[in-house]
Amino acid sequence: MNRNFNDDISTPDKFVVTLELVPGRDVHGTAIDQLVGISRDAYDDGRITAVSITDNPGGNPALSPDALGSELLEYGLDVIVHFTCRDTNRVGMESRALQLARMGMKNILALTGDYSGTGFGGRGTPVFDFDSVVLTSMLNDLNRRFLRTSHTDIFVTGCAVSPFKYTEAETWVQYRKLQLKRDAGATFAITQLGYDIDKYEELLLHNRENGIEMPVLASLYHLTKGAAGVMHKGRVPGVYVPRQLYKNIVEEYEVQKNGPAAAEERTARLGAILKGIGYNGIHLGGIHKSFDTVGRILDRIEEIGDDWRQYVEDFKVREPKDFYLYGNKEKEQQPKPSKEELKIRFTEDFHYVFLRTAHDLFFDKSASLAPFYKKISTSLDKNNVSWMLKSFLEDPFKKLLLSCQGCGDCGIQHVGFLCPESGCPKHTRNGACGGSRHGYCEVNTDKYCVWVRAFYRMKKHNEDEKLSAEFVPPRLWELKNTSSWINFHLDRDHQRNQKAA
Repeated sequence: MNRNFNDDISTPDKFVVTLELVPGRDVHGTAIDQLVGISRDAYDDGRITAVSITDNPGGNPALSPDALGSELLEYGLDVIVHFTCRDTNRVGMESRALQLARMGMKNILALTGDYSGTGFGGRGTPVFDFDSVVLTSMLNDLNRRFLRTSHTDIFVTGCAVSPFKYTEAETWVQYRKLQLKRDAGATFAITQLGYDIDKYEELLLHNRENGIEMPVLASLYHLTKGAAGVMHKGRVPGVYVPRQLYKNIVEEYEVQKNGPAAAEERTARLGAILKGIGYNGIHLGGIHKSFDTVGRILDRIEEIGDDWRQYVEDFKVREPKDFYLYGNKEKEQQPKPSKEELKIRFTEDFHYVFLRTAHDLFFDKSASLAPFYKKISTSLDKNNVSWMLKSFLEDPFKKLLLSCQGCGDCGIQHVGFLCPESGCPKHTRNGACGGSRHGYCEVNTDKYCVWVRAFYRMKKHNEDEKLSAEFVPPRLWELKNTSSWINFHLDRDHQRNQKAA
């Protein structure tokens, strides 16, 4: 009997188990045979609903999940395909989506993706034409097209969320982006990997308080010593392995000599806890050679059953400076959001206030002078002299204050009047990616994430609720190297269907 992920994840009382597979750069050989063998055994075991297949993890080339997934479907196990925005533009992404639909693979995990890694001849060009929110919206639009043409087998689109953020800004923008993904059409979520039970609970509390009813799978990982070291050092974006946990794992392998058994027990205990606190299922990774490990972990989860509470303290890892959205949850029956001390430099605040004021004066379509600005823009454009405005006023102003990249479709108003093109390596306009660490950018690790900066700038003026408050359409590439000021007033940019900027 074929498994159906959507049916299982939509069944309220069913605890769903999915298994993550990570293809390498091979198309044949032992590594591929092992993945196929794991999948066959997973189907035979009967407790696995679907396998999910990664899309060039770490930004490095690997066998396409589309190719492997189509093969695994034939064994009766359902497939979730990871779909990232890193490697192709919007044309390629839509083409790939149509291909997946034709191949019968409709379960999609829509991701912005890790930054580009190394391929033939060096680092690949990071495309990031879309972010995960826009990709989800595109897949939802394709679903509407399928339904209009009587194709009822539509995409089941999921998203990722990373609750393992330890500053207020990162936590806030992650949860706000989750809401955007839900609104764009995501119907399930899978967490990033972490080992902090309070953060796992935080996500469930947040969703309950904000009416986010989509089912959520919690990521688990069979954490060996080598993987723990890489993750603890932050080399896997968004993954959190606490310092004390890493020390314990090293001791298990080097002193106690029971590392593999301890890893299985830890994974099973956390899985049982996550089931107990209310997750809809688990998403298990770190299995590369044999399904036997999975079987033992699932057996142990069932054995623990309702006794999961005795292991909760093993996964409480709070550090004094870490931010938790519900900092007082153990003292209050109705947890209240905690607050983080606000610190922002004068220059940062002045930059925000100055640009916000300029924006309100010159780029508000509901302002009294808006018709006058439009008239000037029309005249400059009609007489082919808009380049003068751009070259002698707009470019010097915006390059000085924003390191402007000349996209012609300005998005600073969505990111606290910081440039998403020059400030974010992934050019995200709908909230931060999940790769930041302690407030710092995944790619430029010596710089704060632009969304973290935006949050604190806006929070000081009680305007943080405006951040990521609405869906931002993708950048219009046809406007590159044209005047964004003219484009705004002539309704050419991505804001053309909005009443105000």
